[in-house]
Amino acid sequence: MPKAKGKTRRQKYGYNINRKRLNRNARRKAAPRIECSHIRHAWDHTKSVRQNLAEMGLATDPNKAVPLRKRKVKAMEVDMEERPKELVRKPYVLNDLEAEASLPEKKGNTLSQDLIDYVRYMVENYGEDYKAMARDEKNYYQDTPKQIRNKINVYKRFYPAEWQAFLDSLQKNKMEVE
Repeated sequence: MPKAKGKTRRQKYGYNINRKRLNRNARRKAAPRIECSHIRHAWDHTKSVRQNLAEMGLATDPNKAVPLRKRKVKAMEVDMEERPKELVRKPYVLNDLEAEASLPEKKGNTLSQDLIDYVRYMVENYGEDYKAMARDEKNYYQDTPKQIRNKINVYKRFYPAEWQAFLDSLQKNKMEVE
């Protein structure tokens, strides 16, 4: 639908705005954020991607970095010319990345605190009686005895040291009661 007549205003040129800085900042904001902190801190926004990566000792195209040798054509040693390697001005980036990659991988899978509390409560009150656990009022999700047993086994598998300490504390409490 067209606008009503007389409702549009003529745009005035902003003389007090620095267009060069405005465009530069817009380009910088439009560029994607580099997730790797090592590369991000060494990045020079005035250079191209290829130049930045070459200074860090990284490659833009892995196929060109390690070319496949063609077996059909055998070149003589005299004919082979080595390309001049690009100068690595920021080797610390590569060293940091290698050091980070050599660290052992963290174990990422854990159980929720609610599940841990649930399992501890059930074992504390019922021991190995899974049918009684299924009838308990804290069994909000109405797990079957077999599902409860599986949850307890998962907890045993994820935290064997904590499970053993928990059982030892239960044994100690039983001895004190008797």
